[in-house]
Amino acid sequence: MAPKDSALSEMRSGELARAAGVSPDTLRHYERAGLLPTPRRLSNGYRLYAPDALRTVQLIQGALSIGFTLAEVSVFLKERRRGSPPCRRVYALAAERLADTEKRIESLIRFRDEFRRVLEDWNGRLAGAAEGSAARLLESLTSHPDLTAEPPGGNRFIHKGKTKRRPA
Repeated sequence: MAPKDSALSEMRSGELARAAGVSPDTLRHYERAGLLPTPRRLSNGYRLYAPDALRTVQLIQGALSIGFTLAEVSVFLKERRRGSPPCRRVYALAAERLADTEKRIESLIRFRDEFRRVLEDWNGRLAGAAEGSAARLLESLTSHPDLTAEPPGGNRFIHKGKTKRRPA
């Protein structure tokens, strides 16, 4: 039996998942979302993906890695399949994502700098407090409003100073 060239032949879901570094569940999710065309089924029910499926999964993973959502990637792939390359829209959206990333970085830098000031303040409070006495570190946070505002990049468990329950 000749060895199978997975780049040129159909692959079962497990083979494709391993080659792409994702789970078979991810492939099924991509299929349900319209990102991957419905694969051919063997008589035993196994999915058999087209030769270009690996490239498509890698494209999806790359797009996700720079911040595109599955919904956005789905739209791009549908446009591409209809013969209308979405390149300019992809570029424009990527440029927006970069601008958003730069704003988050600036916000994180401000947060880091304020956090450093808090730790310096706490260091002084601890140095001035007798062993075993309260230094009131957490209470001092009220004098650092930039630190106690919405965290940079958001925090889904904290919103406007109110703690939400973590999902079980």
